[in-house]
Amino acid sequence: MSSSGAPHRISLALTLHNHQPVGNFGWVFDEIYEKAYLPMIKALERHPKVRLSLHYTGPLLEWFAAAHPEFLARVRALVERGQVEIVGGGLYEPILASLPAADRVAQLRRMRERIKELVGVAPQGAWLAERVWEPSLPAALHDGGYRWTILDDAHFRAAAIPEDALWGAYLTEDEGKPLTVFGTEQGLRYRIPFGTVESVIEYLREHATPDGERIGTMGDDGEKFGSWPTTWDHCWGEGQWVEKFFTALETNADWLTTTTPSRWLDERGPIGRVYLPTSSYAEMGDWVLPPDESQVFGPMLHAAQDARSPEARYLRGGFWRNFQVKYSEINDLHKQMLRTSAKVAAMPAGAERLAAEDHLHRGQSNDCYWHGLFGGVYITHMRLATFEHLIAAEDIADGTYRRTNAGAALPALLADLDLDGASELQLANAGARLQIDPTGGGAITSFDLRAPHHALLAVMRRRPEAYHEKLRAHAKAEAAGTTANPASESGGVASIHEIVSVKEPGLAAKLQYDNYERRSALLRLYPTGTSVRAIADGAAKAIGGFASTPWVLTEHDDRSATLTATQQIAGTTIGATRTIRLAGGRMDPTLAVETTLAHTGGPALSAVLDEEWNLMLLGGGGNPAAHWTTAGVRTAHDAPGEAQASAPLSSGNDYLGIALTTTTSPQAAAAWAPIETISNSEGGFERVYQGSSLHLVRSIELLPNATVTVRTEHVCGLSRDITAEEGLPS
Repeated sequence: MSSSGAPHRISLALTLHNHQPVGNFGWVFDEIYEKAYLPMIKALERHPKVRLSLHYTGPLLEWFAAAHPEFLARVRALVERGQVEIVGGGLYEPILASLPAADRVAQLRRMRERIKELVGVAPQGAWLAERVWEPSLPAALHDGGYRWTILDDAHFRAAAIPEDALWGAYLTEDEGKPLTVFGTEQGLRYRIPFGTVESVIEYLREHATPDGERIGTMGDDGEKFGSWPTTWDHCWGEGQWVEKFFTALETNADWLTTTTPSRWLDERGPIGRVYLPTSSYAEMGDWVLPPDESQVFGPMLHAAQDARSPEARYLRGGFWRNFQVKYSEINDLHKQMLRTSAKVAAMPAGAERLAAEDHLHRGQSNDCYWHGLFGGVYITHMRLATFEHLIAAEDIADGTYRRTNAGAALPALLADLDLDGASELQLANAGARLQIDPTGGGAITSFDLRAPHHALLAVMRRRPEAYHEKLRAHAKAEAAGTTANPASESGGVASIHEIVSVKEPGLAAKLQYDNYERRSALLRLYPTGTSVRAIADGAAKAIGGFASTPWVLTEHDDRSATLTATQQIAGTTIGATRTIRLAGGRMDPTLAVETTLAHTGGPALSAVLDEEWNLMLLGGGGNPAAHWTTAGVRTAHDAPGEAQASAPLSSGNDYLGIALTTTTSPQAAAAWAPIETISNSEGGFERVYQGSSLHLVRSIELLPNATVTVRTEHVCGLSRDITAEEGLPS
């Protein structure tokens, strides 16, 4: 209380960020709508004096408009009565810092336009996906029409702003273009909704002042209010946390004012100037680190936080862009996005460019450009959806190129496509886009089918993750009968960060790692007599090969490439020549690889030659649409299998309209096995199908001065042309 008897006062601005990724399953939208999105709107309608801000990403807005237009009408009513402020951002929730400058502004402006169309007002504030901040963003946000954003306390602590100074907004700029930045107060973030309602109110009371000039800001996921594990019962069921909280806010309205960032800025404005370094939330800085570094950083950070050590503010972990270093698959995706953006930007104005831009922007959705507890590149269906939209955008752009150049062939592109310092080769026609990495084992790194918009070779490598140690520790504790999930330190339910959940028993024993990237057309040699099953299961040890050998690109044209390499295996010097050809039309693209091994020195060599292909046909969970078929027998694509050398082999996905026929000469025995990673998410530890490894095996004998030639051809029979289904020329 003040000396006059009037209570100290404070304001509270809550912003709830609601997001579903591009490509997520429809049933997920339905479930979380019922568990989190709809209950929150109903609660706000019951408590008209509680003000807050809501952010819905583009995929959600699109889904609401199609599935629940009445929901948008209710949101609009809350906005019109001044209770809710709608927050914008990038339309399809990209990491803005990872985009070309023009795409940053385009995504921001499109979101403002869409929100104004659906809700009636253009947003003034922008949500930043994963709160990934770089100092160049104020200019893009300003040019996109925004005046404020919300970041985490970690961003401000890294700029030497003390915790007690976070009860207000700050002004920053880039290129002289201003932006106001609010900071989520850590104490609020971890109490709402995991602490008791009383602890939240008391915490705010402790920070109230006589002049009432302080504002406590919290921006966090709306899904934590009902759809995260254990939170529905806590928030809306028996716990009734939100109802109690909103009632408490109304009860204490004489000293505790709920507001929105824009309303606050209109009344008071920023309290200072700040320049924030590159940052994200603290967990992201941990996730981006290599596993061994994370094992050091994570405990150190948590110990400093628990001890409330002032040094904790400077422990920021890694830099978000290094996900492109940690995961080659993310780097491949990101560089494909950049190339596609450049192609779309070069298109003439018109309906085709608008369609290509929309696919490009969908393909920039952030979820598969990183990996952590709340999402990431291991989520197969979303990774493939991201590729789907990038392939679609490039297909439209390349189709425009062919039509404006009298049907000219798409030229080969020899350039450093993945920005690793060495050149890769891209071949393309109307049916497919093919990428070859000469220095990376002469491998084929991508084979994108244009008509179905499918990345056929987009398979993830199994690699160590820091959280695998947590899984192993849990398994040991479970065996000892000592597992238990903790309660929250603030007296409520445990947060998602504290819970260990395992979706099936024995997962720790299933951890396996690859010592190479899951590329295709990889050549290895094994001892004579090695079984194809042992090779496919990773139980055999190679005596050598060309999978990690740098090859030399000796010649290429618009449809083919020839590469050479030399390797010494078991004392024998072998020269390899490989020709890769892209042929066929839009609905039957064909990929052929012919390899000649020449004995150039040393003793004769008898061995088993393995050619490895890694295929993704969305076969996870026993999907009946995805299959292997050999000798007339059809099996699930995520199940292991074998085919004799004389048996025809095909695979495919009926829904995607892909039928892949594989032929070999001389005929090869075949075996395949699923590639499954074990990752952690808000739902717990789980196996995730990443694709299947196909091994084509032949016994060979290399006599002095002799050669052996093997050939593999994949013919893709396609029955769907999605570009045409969208009404666009292909």
